[in-house]
Amino acid sequence: METLLSKRFALAATMVLVLLFSFAPAMAADYPSKPLNYIVCFNPGGETDITARIQEPVLKKFYKEGVVINYKIGGGGSVGWAELVSSKPDGYTLAGHNLPHIILQPMLRGNAGYKTLDIKNVYIFESTPNILVVRQDSPYKTLKDFIAAAKEKPGVFTLGGSGSSTANDLGTIMLNKAAGIKTIYIPFTGSGPVVPALLGGHVTALMTYSTMAVQQKEKFRPLAIMSEERMSVLPDVPTFKELGYDLVEGAYRGVAAPPGTPDDIVAKAAAIYEKVMQDPGVVKKMGENGFKIERMGPEAATALVKKRMVLYKEMMTEMGLLKK
Repeated sequence: METLLSKRFALAATMVLVLLFSFAPAMAADYPSKPLNYIVCFNPGGETDITARIQEPVLKKFYKEGVVINYKIGGGGSVGWAELVSSKPDGYTLAGHNLPHIILQPMLRGNAGYKTLDIKNVYIFESTPNILVVRQDSPYKTLKDFIAAAKEKPGVFTLGGSGSSTANDLGTIMLNKAAGIKTIYIPFTGSGPVVPALLGGHVTALMTYSTMAVQQKEKFRPLAIMSEERMSVLPDVPTFKELGYDLVEGAYRGVAAPPGTPDDIVAKAAAIYEKVMQDPGVVKKMGENGFKIERMGPEAATALVKKRMVLYKEMMTEMGLLKK
């Protein structure tokens, strides 16, 4: 009896697999034929949201049934990514995703609601280096001024940033170690909410992104940027390296699909984003807002994630945030 049941179960399972594989090519052939559910894992006004809004009009040329931007906020992005990995893997639910966030959160928290490699990379389209900014009326005119004052007041200076276990959080940790200072990192639910926090005097400074420095140039004074070279859109802002601190860090952003999404559908979605990121209007707006355009398809994006997983594990271990 058990043998008969086992055979029937095996036959049923085989039939299900045959059906799934027969439907997959048909799904890919029709893609896209439904609206795109574009999950934004941070508050409106942050980099992921700004990018999605810049891309939206061009995406609608391909997703003719429409593009719905859906906010899933919390946990430095982890709430949205946890939803992504449990979504239907048909290519019609994609989420904006960020490095190092999707690596650091599972690494440092243990259970972030998702695993790094569960998130299936579709395309990485931009990067933004970390930048340290103060208000225009701040007494700190230079990075040297800021560090000197922070040394006199250990544990008093607060740096606002987007989320925990994120590029801003990591940048603050790196600055504290490199400069021998102790500042307190205050995580917010995105880059948007940190702006009023600084302007209202609720934090001393921000460890934010190049985009915020560009958008708030009349109100923020950038002290230094964590890029290899100065950015053309912020030509007067020195790099940390220029000022004697070998600090290069920031965020990469792209879109990802749920695990199990067929590779041919991922390839089609990636091809759409490749065309979107070549649109002259998109390129112009991205540059004006302080984004550095990247063009990495599924394979290159996944290779970058795996490379960074090794790098961040070494870095976190060296900083004592992970056990050897």
